[in-house]
Amino acid sequence: TQGGSVVFHVTRRPEVPPEAKLEKISWAVKNESNYIVLLHVSPGVDVPERVNPQDKFKERLHVLNTTTLRIDKLTLEDSGWYRARCSFSTGIENAQYFHLSVYEPVPRPQVLAKVLSLTRDWCNVTLACITTGATGAVNVSWESKGLPRELEQRGAPGPAPNPWTLALTLPLSQPSPRVTCVVRSPVDQKSATRDLGEVCVHGECSCLRGGDSRGSGPPGEGFMFCP
Repeated sequence: TQGGSVVFHVTRRPEVPPEAKLEKISWAVKNESNYIVLLHVSPGVDVPERVNPQDKFKERLHVLNTTTLRIDKLTLEDSGWYRARCSFSTGIENAQYFHLSVYEPVPRPQVLAKVLSLTRDWCNVTLACITTGATGAVNVSWESKGLPRELEQRGAPGPAPNPWTLALTLPLSQPSPRVTCVVRSPVDQKSATRDLGEVCVHGECSCLRGGDSRGSGPPGEGFMFCP
């Protein structure tokens, strides 16, 4: 996740003979079609050799041991391919490759609820899950306790007028379900839960942001906030 850390670890390949001693590991990052060497690490040498200390990584590279590299404070631009080229005393060289994908943190969603019609027996309500500021590959799913359905939509969320929506017809004679909107990326997730009994009892529209705290923000088209 953006702002987090990643650790790359080099393992000894089976084809390297036991008598071959590791002399150096050169870490590099792919820039378009070429690999740019960042630093050299040698066993027994405490301080790694930085090729360009003023590159985009600056103080974010940390050598934990001879075969392990950590990158801190990840940015979206750090995504891509990395290479560790190992040189041995017998003249053997081999390379190991690592692919890094950095994702933005998932924003906390808002759940808007609007009652379309309310009778003595039924409550017709439409829910909208709004993920303001979400970019990239995220999945949105509706999960519930008390409802026999789950709706999942995939892809990048649209702007506020085009939220993920879920239309429900609820029998008022049954216990009120709680519906949760879950927004997931490959490395993070956030959720917001709405008690539909509260919505249908009041017969109004309302918003809930994450858990049970009232939220505020731009509503989706056709939705209003209630005090």
